[in-house]
Amino acid sequence: MQFKNPEVLYALFLLLIPILVHLFQLRRFEKTAFTNVKFLQNVILQTRKSSQLKKWLILGTRLLAIAGLVFAFAQPYFANRDIVKTDKETVIYLDNSFSMQSKGEKGALLKRAVQELLNTVPEEEEISLFTNTETFKNTTIKSIRNELLQLDYSHEQEAIPSVLLKGRKLFSKQANSVKNLILISDFQQNEPLQTQTDSTFTTNYVQVKPANANNIALDSLYIAEQDANTVKIAVVLKNSGVPVQDVPVSLYDGETLIAKSSVNLDAQKSSEVSFSIPSNKIIQGNIRIDDTSLQFDNNLFFNINKPEKINVLAINEADDEFLQKLYTEDEFNLTSSPLNQLNYNEIATQQLIVLNELKTIPNPLLTALRSFKQNGGSLVIIPAKESNLASYNELLQATNFSALQEVVDITEKKITNINFSHPLFTNVFEKEVTNFQYPKVNHYFSLASTAAILRFENNLPFLVANNEIYVFTAAVNRENSNFQSSPLIVPIFYNIAKNSLRLTNLYYTLGRENVVDVQTSLTQDAVLTISNLEEEFIPLQQTSNNKVRLTTDEFPTKAGIYSIKNQNTELQQISYNFSRNESDLQYHNLANLYPENTHTSVAQFFEELKNEQSVASLWKWFVIFALVFLGIEMLILKFVK
Repeated sequence: MQFKNPEVLYALFLLLIPILVHLFQLRRFEKTAFTNVKFLQNVILQTRKSSQLKKWLILGTRLLAIAGLVFAFAQPYFANRDIVKTDKETVIYLDNSFSMQSKGEKGALLKRAVQELLNTVPEEEEISLFTNTETFKNTTIKSIRNELLQLDYSHEQEAIPSVLLKGRKLFSKQANSVKNLILISDFQQNEPLQTQTDSTFTTNYVQVKPANANNIALDSLYIAEQDANTVKIAVVLKNSGVPVQDVPVSLYDGETLIAKSSVNLDAQKSSEVSFSIPSNKIIQGNIRIDDTSLQFDNNLFFNINKPEKINVLAINEADDEFLQKLYTEDEFNLTSSPLNQLNYNEIATQQLIVLNELKTIPNPLLTALRSFKQNGGSLVIIPAKESNLASYNELLQATNFSALQEVVDITEKKITNINFSHPLFTNVFEKEVTNFQYPKVNHYFSLASTAAILRFENNLPFLVANNEIYVFTAAVNRENSNFQSSPLIVPIFYNIAKNSLRLTNLYYTLGRENVVDVQTSLTQDAVLTISNLEEEFIPLQQTSNNKVRLTTDEFPTKAGIYSIKNQNTELQQISYNFSRNESDLQYHNLANLYPENTHTSVAQFFEELKNEQSVASLWKWFVIFALVFLGIEMLILKFVK
């Protein structure tokens, strides 16, 4: 038992007053003479005993009545811990990611969680609440009622470690307060559940789950085949539930239905359906399915723009046959020129320039290449065996490279070390290759670098990249190397050219950093915008002579097809889709991981928290006891003779 006002208990010393009065009472019985002394003696003894008993009963009832009143004013109570004098802090994380669209027994998980919060959290209790998109600090449920009722689903999903970190920041620094962090989510397995115990607050998990885990998702699409007449698009669908037969899949161009197909989906597996569209057709594509579970993955937007070719200039003093085979007319505009016949006016219009084994780089070309790099162009440098290193190093050092140096003891070296994680090898290798037929070179130069793409067996670099400048340390002609016959040459040179002008993909994923190049020339102070009917924003952009590089990350916020515009002129289109990470309805089993801190519903948890923090007040009982004893005293005075 605990007391709200323990200092009132000092009033118990008042009980000494009736005790002292009783002990030091001066009243005495008077003796009266009577002829029958023996009889009188018995009467006196009997009277003294009954009177003494009555006084003790009255004293006891008065003491108990006074004690009851003193305890009542001290306000005693029972509680699990001393919470009356302890501040309570509650921080709630409410997951509003797309997976919370799933239907539980009483409706959508998010909407049900919001309703239970409104019904169970006391309206005037101060709390802090945050979602994946909003934060409400030191507020009340009553104040944010409308915001919660209008809370929308978001493609953003905070990782659990980030949620714990953000929740910790919302607590005060008060050491003796009772802190509760409440996480309301479905806790999907696509997010790692890495939690660390924090002694400053208690973490409680409210895991809400759907009635079933069935969901069909449009996962991705890609161009499977392409020829002069048609483009075959393959659409990948994923099923996270029971098998489903004849799922209709529709292809729209804008709002016009242009094709329809169906697919059978096995449980927990992926399937594909394909569509054929005319080649070189500009299309605002939208793949649609009708699934009653999650809604965000029922549409997959994509677009095919007017084909754009990448301008490549090869400046040669060696055979460029391998470049002509790599940079074909369907994707590239390759201009091949000997050094002594170079038209310097063409440099400014290129996206990629390849210096193919020049013996020396003349000063006019050095100047033109510096300007070309300042305007965002890409450059490949392949030195000749008899290169004038001074002219090469003047260019390299101006672009933050170390100098090329002669190697004294040169023997044949194999290119054995491949940086598989480099962007040039994205989607090239399914796994790291160990039994590769490595190319070799007879003569090479030394270049100090820690970020090489390819290295020799002695760990010296063969290919180094920095700021879209790619430097080979050896000539690649057939006399000096068999690199032209190696499978590595195709992805390296092809992806170097593709990265020099990042044409729009079929679609991009929202919430990630996406980079696209637009071939256009802007006037001074002009900017490009990205917009559709609902949203318009100015992306981060870097302007060069003949292209603008756009970078998007936080915007846009909704999936769809957007237009890239220069003022009112539409240049091309770009598509964005939500990430499909939440489409697979697989969940962590928190009941096994944290059995004491895991709850199945918001209402259940807050009811348990209310019981834990409830106070059983006893002061009314002590008032009743005091009145009872006062009543007993009155009965004793009236009826006990």
